[in-house]
Amino acid sequence: MTPNPPLGVVFHWLGGFASGSFYVPYRGVKRWPWEIYWLIGGVFSWIVAPWVFAFVKVPHLLDILHGASPETLKWCVIFGLLWGLGGLTYGLTMRYLGLGLGTAIALSLCAFFGTIVPPIFKGTFFTEVLPTQHGQIVMLGLLICLAGICVIGFAGHSKNNDLPEDKRRETLKEFDLKKGIAVAIFCGIMSSCFAYGLAAGDPITATVVKSGVDPLFGGLATLCVVLLGGATTNILWCGYLIIKNKSLAQMAAPVPAGEKKPSAGLNFLLCVVAGVTWYLQFFFYQMGESQMGKYGFSSWTLHMASIIVFSSLWGFALKEWKGAKTKTLALVMGGLTLLILSTVVIGYGNWLGG
Repeated sequence: MTPNPPLGVVFHWLGGFASGSFYVPYRGVKRWPWEIYWLIGGVFSWIVAPWVFAFVKVPHLLDILHGASPETLKWCVIFGLLWGLGGLTYGLTMRYLGLGLGTAIALSLCAFFGTIVPPIFKGTFFTEVLPTQHGQIVMLGLLICLAGICVIGFAGHSKNNDLPEDKRRETLKEFDLKKGIAVAIFCGIMSSCFAYGLAAGDPITATVVKSGVDPLFGGLATLCVVLLGGATTNILWCGYLIIKNKSLAQMAAPVPAGEKKPSAGLNFLLCVVAGVTWYLQFFFYQMGESQMGKYGFSSWTLHMASIIVFSSLWGFALKEWKGAKTKTLALVMGGLTLLILSTVVIGYGNWLGG
């Protein structure tokens, strides 16, 4: 299949929209502890949706996975486990910092490490990326992306200074800048391991494509394996919290007088929608990566940039920036402009590289 970087960019933006939007349904869940709704949505994110999509698009899926080398499967799962640590703390980042600021800080580190490390590990970064014009253009796009992320992060800091404590908590009840930044940094570094897991699963993806599957869906089998690792981390942690916090008892507790009892069915449906939406980011991600040619490593930057753009727009829609000064809002728009520019530059560099 001939690479088509512009189409790849479109797929990455679709994935970014899914990732930037998935947490919105969780905000509608009423009176359920975080660990409960994160676990329910996660089961659909990490297990149900990946295997359903893979079984539909990849004939003989189980045979292909059974034929993969134990070494390949091992590293896919290990990196998935490490990514799982970032995945579960991503939810905490949203709680403490909100969609706009939390996503910007966490994904800045995730974008950098997830993009740079795979080609360095493969030994192609200094031989096929930096010495070539198209490789240099791709790296320029990465630098523009990081600059945009930093600008949005600075805007978040500026917002923190714009608003008094009581106003900050009107839009985000659990806002905690220090705790949020610490969690976001850990989340960003661990989350980059997902890119390593996908790279480790390249032999599986190659086998899927050789079996006659459309290359657009070649990465679906690898996603199943990597996400199993992430599911393990998240399920263990949520289970621990459920026991520690007696979360099931909290759900069964009587509703205070005058407060409407939440609908368990609606809560569950919102969790399912959030979980499947989250998975769609990687469904479109692997489609986009298949179109980026030999500079597929830049897909991670495109993915991160598009997530930040859409999550920041959701931040505006949910009034997380309400009360911020004009200077702060100008910083946000400037950062978003840089991120959009970065996707154009990276797409152009990939197109030049063929």
